[in-house]
Amino acid sequence: MALKREDVMQRLSELGIPSETKDHAPLFTVEESKALRGEIRGAHSKNLFLKDKKGALYLVVAGEDAEIDLKRFHQRIGSARLSFGKPDLLSEVLGVTPGTVSPFALINDRDQQVKIVLDKYLMAAEMANFHPLTNKATTSISPAGLLTFIASCGHDPLIIDVQASEPV
Repeated sequence: MALKREDVMQRLSELGIPSETKDHAPLFTVEESKALRGEIRGAHSKNLFLKDKKGALYLVVAGEDAEIDLKRFHQRIGSARLSFGKPDLLSEVLGVTPGTVSPFALINDRDQQVKIVLDKYLMAAEMANFHPLTNKATTSISPAGLLTFIASCGHDPLIIDVQASEPV
């Protein structure tokens, strides 16, 4: 059974990670979420659930305006060719649906099937914003807090400039 928003909030509390969550109408796209600028401070993200041709899974967490060329991004991270993961696989592995994907979903990846790639732009921000397993809220968290949360889920992220072209 997939964990929910309350479980993420409890984990953040147990880890002593300060965060602030704002409830809002459901948001399904980056464009829709831009309506909240000014109400929620910090960097905003887009989150891509990807699968390579060999079956490896990736969660790419980038700045909301980052341009990621999927035809070449696999070379950047050393994977086989990438495509978007299917919604049923997303639900099975991360316990979320399209429009609710975020690094908080790693709490549901108990077998550490997903490799996490974080944009260094987000990691340089004072605060970063993500859906807490629901698109009806946004949680603001420091990059250091996010790294602590990700580590508590058993993951070691790759932090890169997602828009650069050279391999890592």
